[in-house]
Amino acid sequence: MKDLRNYSLAQHNTFGIDAKCSRFIEFSSVAEAKETVKNISDEDMPLLLLGGGSNLLLTKDFNGTVIHSAIKGISSTFIDGGVLVRCGSGETWDDVVAHCVAHGWYGTENLSLIPGEVGASAVQNIGAYGAEVKDIIYKVEAVEIATGKSCYFTNEQCEYAYRKSRFKEDWKNKYLITHVTYKLSLVFNPHLDYGNIRAELDKEGISDPTAAELRNAIIKIRDAKLPDPKVEGNAGSFFMNPLVSKDKFNELLKKYPQMPHYDVDDTHEKIPAGWMIDQCGWKGKTLGRAGVHSKQALVLVNKGGATGNDIVALCDRIRSDVEKKFGIDIHPEVNII
Repeated sequence: MKDLRNYSLAQHNTFGIDAKCSRFIEFSSVAEAKETVKNISDEDMPLLLLGGGSNLLLTKDFNGTVIHSAIKGISSTFIDGGVLVRCGSGETWDDVVAHCVAHGWYGTENLSLIPGEVGASAVQNIGAYGAEVKDIIYKVEAVEIATGKSCYFTNEQCEYAYRKSRFKEDWKNKYLITHVTYKLSLVFNPHLDYGNIRAELDKEGISDPTAAELRNAIIKIRDAKLPDPKVEGNAGSFFMNPLVSKDKFNELLKKYPQMPHYDVDDTHEKIPAGWMIDQCGWKGKTLGRAGVHSKQALVLVNKGGATGNDIVALCDRIRSDVEKKFGIDIHPEVNII
């Protein structure tokens, strides 16, 4: 177990912001997680439970304790009609996807190349290309910080919604997630009708893809749109795609008949925030040392030496422009601290 003081978080956030925390603890087992919570006192507060740092923007030093899971391991149990895949919360998410595809366990393909770790997948309800991890999460195991007791939660108990879970709301900072179990299928049922998945497959002359081919197509799409955080610091999609009422959607569609959109339910439509940001002229533009990626307007980037506040200033300008043009307030998906 690591237990360090005055520790730099530069390597623990994909924006590459060089902020420090008062204390940094990393646990590698359930036993170490329990030891961690026993050794936390009021002087160590507040807490920040950190995954891969791919959904985090630090605007200052964190005067508290950062806790990170380094629990590894992937195991499987076959059940009727599928397989349960239990993963340590410190596993890299895309490594899990690669493992599952290689073993013929299906359901993660559309979530390929999403940055971050397994524990964060259960907190954020990560999603991409028409899929959300809530659709495959079976169980979340954790250690309760207040008591040090092991516990687990079913999918239903986590109350997942778009980029939401109870771990982000009323359970925030109450549990250290140690393992997540996913329920996957042994039958491949590809989801191809979101974004430009089919167009990418068509380039390869593939009409009936295998899971590996679908994964490779999504990786190519993401690589083409998203900058490498090691080259240009970023947190992937910075904003959530807003859900709007059908009335608001129909109002906008009259003004912008080419507006992309996705049906959500009988009363809501989802409009891509990146498209609205692009319509406001921000794609490829900069504000000081912060910028909007030239290939995907949903991504804000550190052009070199940007502070967290530089990124926030850009975020605020973009939100203001989108509100003025479309009457929609877009919200950051990234956790700003």
